[in-house]
Amino acid sequence: MACLSCVVACSKAFYKEFHQDKSCIKIIEKDGKPKPMVCIQCGKCARSCPQGAISQNAKGVYMIDKKLCIGCGICKEVCPMGVCLKPEDSETASKCIACGICAKACPMEILEIVES
Repeated sequence: MACLSCVVACSKAFYKEFHQDKSCIKIIEKDGKPKPMVCIQCGKCARSCPQGAISQNAKGVYMIDKKLCIGCGICKEVCPMGVCLKPEDSETASKCIACGICAKACPMEILEIVES
């Protein structure tokens, strides 16, 4: 229904404000219907990071080490889902960490965190 509750929750949790460009989940329109775009943990961000700042944890989630990230934005450029972020006012990039905040905020219970 594209209420954006998930987008608001993600943005506020990690950036303390609502801004669609500061959410690791996006809602797009496809074939006239809303479609959530989420991180599929494909690893393209990690493979493209020149600093080696992105690695996969034991649960299969790619995480950004903020101490190693130089904010170049290459991860954002290669993300096939368009959900790696590098906001202009942030020194580092960010991405979905499978925290579940978006799923908890969804009034339709469409979103879920699936462990591989």
